[in-house]
Amino acid sequence: MRTTLWALEGLEHLFFGNGQRVARRNAWTAVLEDRRRARARHEAETVLNAAADRRTLLTSRG
Repeated sequence: MRTTLWALEGLEHLFFGNGQRVARRNAWTAVLEDRRRARARHEAETVLNAAADRRTLLTSRG
């Protein structure tokens, strides 16, 4: 896996200028950060929904 990454970075170095490589890495970093935030949102939504369901069960018994 690591050698594949090195090979791709080598090709990137041949075909693209330094500025374009930096832009590509910055874009990929942004994609990974967006995915991280989406996972966090999903986890928060799951917790909030579970709390709301529990509250509904407790109030409906009363």
